[in-house]
Amino acid sequence: MLQSLEWEPTGSYQIAVKELTENGTMSDQSGPSGLIDIHLSTEISDGNLPSNPQRAIIYHPTVSHLMAVLATICEELSQDSILLIYISASGLADQNAYHKYASSSSSRSRPASAFSIDKPNSHTGSDDHVWLGPRGNGGPNNLYPEDLIPFTRYPLFLVIDSENSHAFKAIHNAEKGEPAALLLSPRIASAMPGVESGNGGQFTYFLTAPMQAFCQLAGITPDIDSDTYANAENILFSALEQYEEILSTSVGLNIVWGQILPDPFLRRLILRFIFCRAVLFYFHPEEHGEHLPTCLPSLPESVSPNAKAIKTPILLLAENLVVSNRFHFGNRT
Repeated sequence: MLQSLEWEPTGSYQIAVKELTENGTMSDQSGPSGLIDIHLSTEISDGNLPSNPQRAIIYHPTVSHLMAVLATICEELSQDSILLIYISASGLADQNAYHKYASSSSSRSRPASAFSIDKPNSHTGSDDHVWLGPRGNGGPNNLYPEDLIPFTRYPLFLVIDSENSHAFKAIHNAEKGEPAALLLSPRIASAMPGVESGNGGQFTYFLTAPMQAFCQLAGITPDIDSDTYANAENILFSALEQYEEILSTSVGLNIVWGQILPDPFLRRLILRFIFCRAVLFYFHPEEHGEHLPTCLPSLPESVSPNAKAIKTPILLLAENLVVSNRFHFGNRT
């Protein structure tokens, strides 16, 4: 998630180094590891890119620690900033087999804070909170929706990846100032029979690496042909571009989403959410709300899974990867 809140290098610094080498003013000593080795002793930066949002990592946060850090970040927010809180956590306590971490970021009109905690897939226990603590259980380690409501005095973008994500619907219409935008994970992860989903949240996987998440969901093995995979990436890239155009021109787009869309990082998360929701919709033969992610306020019907423009690229992607038989495109309307 931290990497999804970073600008990707355009390669201009590599081009500059290559030009020097071709002009004979610098010999390439990098060998097979590439041009980047030439400047190991210097900081490589790409002047064509804006600065990344400020980010921090909190390891094993307690709820009180999380609240203190959030409060500090909010004090530093400019009036036109957006507060991003990202949480991926279990609804169960004492999950020692999984590492938990948190991160934050801040910038003008960009994500202002993001918090992430790796979660196991579980579906039992109390369903009105997520569990953050490194050890023990009970109140000090349980994060409730009410804990985050004070931070709705600022424009808030909240992403929850947990089997208890639905509990955070309580924030909607309970804000203290600005209406919040919420992306909430499915309560139950999806997978092909006999295919392990691995550690961490499937929802997070779709938001940060949608192509890899699609392959994992469909049970595609890592030895896929490189040309086939490259073509699939092109289909996905075109799909997200199309989704962006549809969303930005949709009549009736809620003002909450309209205010967020200009931010490139948050817009990318929203587009990947649309892709994730549609893929999971067609993965199951019948609609079960527990298998689908939710957003509040609702996005326009023009980007719903039933929309032809949303469905068609996913069908093309499945056909390109020869896994269309693992989805249910024909009997979903």
